[in-house]
Amino acid sequence: MAAVRVVLVTHYYPAHRSGIEIVAGELARRLAAQPGIEISWHASDSDPAPAQDGPRLRFRPATAFNGLERWLGLPYPLWSWGSLVRLVREVRAADLLHLHDCLYFGNVIACVAARLAGRPVVVTQHIGPVPYRNPVLRLMLAVANRLVGGFVLGSACRVLFIADTTRAYFAPLVRFRNAPLVVANGVDCALFKPAQDGDRQALRARLGAREGQPLFLFAGRFVEKKGMPLLERLVRATPDALWLFAGAGPLDPERWGVPNLRVLRGLSQTELVPLYQAADLLVLPSVGEGFPLVVQEAMACGTPALVDASTALACPQATGLLHAEPAEGSDAAERWTRRILALARDGFDAELCARRAGFAREHWSWDESARRHAQAMRECAAR
Repeated sequence: MAAVRVVLVTHYYPAHRSGIEIVAGELARRLAAQPGIEISWHASDSDPAPAQDGPRLRFRPATAFNGLERWLGLPYPLWSWGSLVRLVREVRAADLLHLHDCLYFGNVIACVAARLAGRPVVVTQHIGPVPYRNPVLRLMLAVANRLVGGFVLGSACRVLFIADTTRAYFAPLVRFRNAPLVVANGVDCALFKPAQDGDRQALRARLGAREGQPLFLFAGRFVEKKGMPLLERLVRATPDALWLFAGAGPLDPERWGVPNLRVLRGLSQTELVPLYQAADLLVLPSVGEGFPLVVQEAMACGTPALVDASTALACPQATGLLHAEPAEGSDAAERWTRRILALARDGFDAELCARRAGFAREHWSWDESARRHAQAMRECAAR
């Protein structure tokens, strides 16, 4: 049987440290390891491509202008003409196009090229509505989701949503060619797991937490959609707690000038594990992201998480293992401050820690996610 030649398009490579690209990398590596699938991965050269890992996964960095993210916090790289021409040529020569999300510049161009060439498209859709504070950005995103999202998702042979809340948002906006699927992201539970007995206190001390001091963690890009304005208010409202911010982005929390905050940049997946294991709580007030990967990683480590109500709805099976609070509203900072302090007072619960880790092992598998993606690709390519 001839190999299925896949062109994969994302806006960045995993070195950008955003959840979409990390997921794309995990899936691409597992898909390319399966017999009969070859992948050519196009993404912006704003960050380095991963190291070459086998002959069936090749990287095609696109020359890109990433000023919109640097200046406005909007992760929307614009690709050069030469990179777009190469992308279109490879799409025409491929058996199938795989996109992660529907609105990014290179993804849209690739979808148009695939449609004109009669090549099937598979889309993995991560994000739904993002409640930007700027009303112009909110309106632009709503229009783009309806028009551009409607075109790309409606053109796809198969759409795989990472959470049912994201599927429900797009359902009235898109006429799908085939019924969409919901396929949760996986977690490497061999890497993300609870600390061994007695190790947690040592990890906390190594990270600078005093005995009995609450330790709160944020992990993700430093951008508005992650809830950075609310996070600043939470850090200032809890001066006795130690906050760790693991990530990078245009909204630098070090500029807040608060003494109870440490910013950790450029951490690998392995280096994130002890942060999850030591934290009393992962705090993630982002809205419209489906079910973020960092929440899954935290739960695999047994760490409690406080998330927006929409995030909790994306995984109703985890009711009782997640803490939810609406992140919007004029009183959000006061409500979230009360919740995180109350949760910190409850202390570390070893039984709940084990239940969260067990839930992650039972429900989230990269191999299962890759299997369902591969099945969708083979079915679409066969048509």
